[in-house]
Amino acid sequence: MPQPIDQAPSLTVYYNTRCPVCDYGIRRQKSRLLAAIKAGRIAFRDINLEPDALARFGVDLEDIRKRLHAIDRKGHMIVGADVAIAVWRLTPGEKWLAILFGNRLLLWPTRLTYNIFANALYVWNRRKGHW
Repeated sequence: MPQPIDQAPSLTVYYNTRCPVCDYGIRRQKSRLLAAIKAGRIAFRDINLEPDALARFGVDLEDIRKRLHAIDRKGHMIVGADVAIAVWRLTPGEKWLAILFGNRLLLWPTRLTYNIFANALYVWNRRKGHW
């Protein structure tokens, strides 16, 4: 059940723990965001434990296995590179990454690069049976 908007985290990130690369990246971020997690400003959710979590947005398990998805405090969905940028904004010492890769000039190439990497990673995970 979704939390009331005023109590919801600034960002709830849905990711695939069965992907070794994704799981490592999120574990790394979580270790840098402990204070924000404890304060309830950010949450990380394993989509394999709640595969229908984003069904109301028309997003299924395979979509989240392909790209990071997140819901912001206002209930808006964020996908792909924009999730990484949003997480960097909340991560001490990594705000500069959000500023650099999220700026107007680099946002499009950032999204393109993320999508290429995410597609390759998805294919690799399927071949390796990381499901």
